[in-house]
Amino acid sequence: MTGAGSAGDNERPGPSDPGVSHDLPPDLEESLRQVMAAGRSSLSAANEASKAFRSLVAADISLARSALGRTVAFTGLAIAFGASAWLLLMASVISILVGRVGMSWTASLLICALVSVVFCALAGWISIRYFEHTRLQASRRQLARLGFGELADFTPTPGSAKSAADIESDDVKTASGEPVKDKTGVPVTPP
Repeated sequence: MTGAGSAGDNERPGPSDPGVSHDLPPDLEESLRQVMAAGRSSLSAANEASKAFRSLVAADISLARSALGRTVAFTGLAIAFGASAWLLLMASVISILVGRVGMSWTASLLICALVSVVFCALAGWISIRYFEHTRLQASRRQLARLGFGELADFTPTPGSAKSAADIESDDVKTASGEPVKDKTGVPVTPP
């Protein structure tokens, strides 16, 4: 049938045709309202995220400040114990060991030195433990997850199941197996 055409060629979908939407698109004003509402909610979400990150950095700096104070205090204790133990123990123990026990001066001096070294080592170990809190670990992990800093290439993406804290136990290395270094050539420590 070539002349008038078939009945199916000129048919348009009617209101009763299933699967065809006959709604009019929203007008320009409604579209602008929707875009502006989406922009406001995005701005609000970004504002909330920045406030949360600011409070994280503030808490991390507060922890670092407290840890630095404790580090200085325990370092002072290490110095005080080292000096006072050396002076007091040397005076009293040496007099006892030489006078009553009959030990030589050399042996009694070595005993005093050993006691002093033990107290100094203990206080130094405690100060090193507190000094670890000054590294701003939580902030460095979050910055790395956001793509900033020297560890950004080695940190899991925000959508992955692996935690950013997991890289702390891993050795951060380049593809060739060498430790990662910053711009000045200093090895980068994981957060």
